[in-house]
Amino acid sequence: MSQEDRKKKRFVRVDELDFSEQTTVQGWLKGYAKAVLVVRQVFKNKDDSTGVLHLVCSDLTCDYDAITTSYKKRWQVEVFHKSLKSNANLAKSPTRTLRTQSNHVFMAIYATFKLECLSISNKLNPFALCRKLLINASRSAYAQLQLFRAAA
Repeated sequence: MSQEDRKKKRFVRVDELDFSEQTTVQGWLKGYAKAVLVVRQVFKNKDDSTGVLHLVCSDLTCDYDAITTSYKKRWQVEVFHKSLKSNANLAKSPTRTLRTQSNHVFMAIYATFKLECLSISNKLNPFALCRKLLINASRSAYAQLQLFRAAA
């Protein structure tokens, strides 16, 4: 936790530090040259279990509220990014040229945005909505296959 500990390479895991919630502690991260602030955020999950987050901030002028508020805003971006990668398959682009890659990225962002809009109006999270769409598409394809088999 001190500059001397850092120089002697005596590091402690963040989850082993003894400090209370809603306080900031200054320290150093292994492999990072500058001092950082560490805060502990304790929260209740939907199943009444307790979760603990250790948040790190490189802006030494921030307080606990500023760090947790910033993290809350950033977390929404992370959820959107996860949806973009998982639901719109952004990473699985078969494109090779700059134009087709740009089109794929744009359409993936647009599709994720539309999925978010649908999930808000249907009160389902985007992953549940995607699963529901996939199940309905599979049922429709299976019904069409049965019609083809009956005609043959």
